Amino acid sequence: MTTGVPTSQQPSTRPRRSRLRTFLPLGIAAWVVLEIWLLTVVAGAAGGLTVFLLLVAGLVAGSVVIKRAGRRAFRNLNEALQRGGSPSKGSGNGLMMLGGLLLIIPGLISDAVGLLLLIPPVQKALSSYAERTFDRKLRAAVPGSLGDAFQQARIHRSDGKVVQGEVIRDEPADTSREQRPPLTR
Repeated sequence: MTTGVPTSQQPSTRPRRSRLRTFLPLGIAAWVVLEIWLLTVVAGAAGGLTVFLLLVAGLVAGSVVIKRAGRRAFRNLNEALQRGGSPSKGSGNGLMMLGGLLLIIPGLISDAVGLLLLIPPVQKALSSYAERTFDRKLRAAVPGSLGDAFQQARIHRSDGKVVQGEVIRDEPADTSREQRPPLTR
């Protein structure tokens, strides 16, 4: 069945692919190729054993950093819960864990970036930049609260099935399951 409109002019029902989804695989592939190239250059200059020892040292250092950051985060959470407050914001544990993860990933560039993330001034600058960017994008994209952001995501689903509302059941505490009226849809 044709609509009279050429297929090239019919509106597409697929959403437009974001730039991140388009270029992220290309960026990851370029990063992997660059890491392998750099490892071969260093292996040619310093020897294969040196590269192997560098990779093992990065693995061990990353594991220690992640373990330490995890313990610090758990300790901060326990102290905050005992005080009755919320955990301290901007403690840098997330960036420390990311730095440790980058140290664990084999490669010299990822190791260098991971070591940079372990420096406290870099952590502070990155966390404040990320917080400002997140706040700005959240305010620009969705007026209102964060709950509105999730509501907007549900409204724009392709199947269009959205049920808005809230179910509140008010029943006595001693009512057993058999005495409840059946639920209808």
